[in-house]
Amino acid sequence: MKYFSFLAAILFIFSACSQPETSNFYSDPVELVNPLMGSDSEFSLSNGNTYPAIARPWGMNFWAPQTNKMGDGWMYQYDAYKLRGFKQTHQPSPWINDYGQFSVFATTGKPVFNENERASWFSHKAETVKPYLYEVYLADYDVEAAFTTTERASFFEITFPENESSNIVIDAFDGGSYIKIIPEKNKVVGYTTKNSGGVPGNFKNWFVVQFNKPFETFYTTDNETLFAGQTELKDLHTGAVLQFKTKRKEKVSLKIASSFISLEQAELNLKQEIADKTFTQLVTEGKDQWNSELEKIKIQTSNIDNARTFYSTLYRCLLFPRKFYEIDAAGEIVHYSPYNGEVLPGY
Repeated sequence: MKYFSFLAAILFIFSACSQPETSNFYSDPVELVNPLMGSDSEFSLSNGNTYPAIARPWGMNFWAPQTNKMGDGWMYQYDAYKLRGFKQTHQPSPWINDYGQFSVFATTGKPVFNENERASWFSHKAETVKPYLYEVYLADYDVEAAFTTTERASFFEITFPENESSNIVIDAFDGGSYIKIIPEKNKVVGYTTKNSGGVPGNFKNWFVVQFNKPFETFYTTDNETLFAGQTELKDLHTGAVLQFKTKRKEKVSLKIASSFISLEQAELNLKQEIADKTFTQLVTEGKDQWNSELEKIKIQTSNIDNARTFYSTLYRCLLFPRKFYEIDAAGEIVHYSPYNGEVLPGY
């Protein structure tokens, strides 16, 4: 009896192998990636522990929507219903937490900075999440926000309603930060020192934010008070609110870059990676770069769920290790050393 059972099993295997192939290769694998996979996290169980990273493969910076409070390693939780910001992040895991982070956000009406007061309702039904693009509708403000990234920069398009006071918030976070508004150049610069330990004493993440239109009004803030017309502030926790008059469906764009080396290098990173490129161009570049890497492993399956799982996990693998080097004005590869705080040649 055992002999016949074994023989039947062998015949079944050969029969299955001889069936005609009905599975498919996937030519656009980035569209199978779900960056939200693993974001239904629970601190007490330590499950999930991911966030939707909008990035380039191995990019120096990632950007992500932020539902939880500043400093919370679980920055985005799927079951949350409010967004507090869009954060530049370098976080490998919630337990290690983040470093060099800051955020931007959009509001309308009375200018507010506090992360609880500015938070807006959102729905996953009005949210698009891809490795190269994030879009969401901020219900409290009737605002559509979208952003895409390069390795060291990002491009935001914020679509406002007709309004006398449409606002962009820049939050340099606590731990020691600096903000400077340059109204004649439609620009904001600054740095954040926010980190989770293990960095040199001179650690800073410098950033530059270039806008496409002038500010009607502007404020700096220490997280407690808004200082109207003040252009510069250095404190434990700083930020800025930039106010605009907008027409219906008017887009305010932000081109953002950062550097661990200097403000000048952040400006250079912006010029090298975005310059005059359009939002659509960068979205296309990002999609093409992701497909170029994901297509290096082709799978053949007719099960779309298996394909989505595979390419979503491969996307996670391609985020790290992140690049930590930058390209200087001479075209040389340089980096800020996390060991001694010096700027050194090479990777």
